[in-house]
Amino acid sequence: MTSKRHLATWRDVALIHRLEFPLPVNYVCYASLGACFAAGGVGSFRNVTVLAAIVANLPLVVAPQALNTVADVRTDERHPERGRLTSAVRRFGRDRILRWAAAELAFAALLAGLVSVWSGRPLIAAAAVATIAIQVLYNAEPVRLKRRGLTGVAAFCAATLVLPFLLSYWAVRPDVDVTTWPVVAGLWLLAAGRMTVWSVPDLAADAATGMRTPSVRYGAAGALARSAALFAAGLVLTGWGLWWRYGPGWALPLTAAQATFLGNAVSLLRHPARVRKARILRRMTPPATIGTVALAVTPLVAS
Repeated sequence: MTSKRHLATWRDVALIHRLEFPLPVNYVCYASLGACFAAGGVGSFRNVTVLAAIVANLPLVVAPQALNTVADVRTDERHPERGRLTSAVRRFGRDRILRWAAAELAFAALLAGLVSVWSGRPLIAAAAVATIAIQVLYNAEPVRLKRRGLTGVAAFCAATLVLPFLLSYWAVRPDVDVTTWPVVAGLWLLAAGRMTVWSVPDLAADAATGMRTPSVRYGAAGALARSAALFAAGLVLTGWGLWWRYGPGWALPLTAAQATFLGNAVSLLRHPARVRKARILRRMTPPATIGTVALAVTPLVAS
């Protein structure tokens, strides 16, 4: 009986941090992608500084999910697919979850600061501070960037992917190679495209609580169309950067792997009102996750 209760507790903790499979795989990739692109091979990961930067990145990516869970609880109470999530929040209490998130972010900031001092690269600490600041602004009033449509999407994706990418990259080397910037920009747009799709199932709940997300601003079809446009632009930039770095033999299959999400997003335009969170998580996200894993592994084997 006790073991079942503990299992249920850990499941709720995972749910509050949005650790539903395959999302944890994505988070690990976001934490380590920069180091993978900066490394000359797997040997770079024997460096304690690099590993510490990746460890610092993980709570920078995951803790804000808990922060967002607390900030969105009144909206999620109106969402038919979020009943278990809101029950988990009620069970632990908002204040307790906020303390978790604060402690996780404080640990990340401290570790990133130590990495920054040890490596002599202040941009590492700056990236961690900027990540935390953006995530607080995304979730907290009076700014609450989530209400700002695509501006909020862009900010959240910068804090979830771009800044962690740069943080772990700078732990390996201090200068970002010019061929890396198109990849970083492309990944930012790909993430924004995915996040815009995620806003569609939340349309009714967000509208009822004044959240001016992309789906509320533009409608379900409009949000999906913008998601497809963002994703297409992201594919072009990412593909260009990969081609520049590794040639077409690597760039084309990696771009094709990411393109499956675009095809799914376009297919949703036929019935935008029927988009559900479960479909995005179970059918659209796994192929995108496989593409992200391939993207992380490629620099290590193609160098």
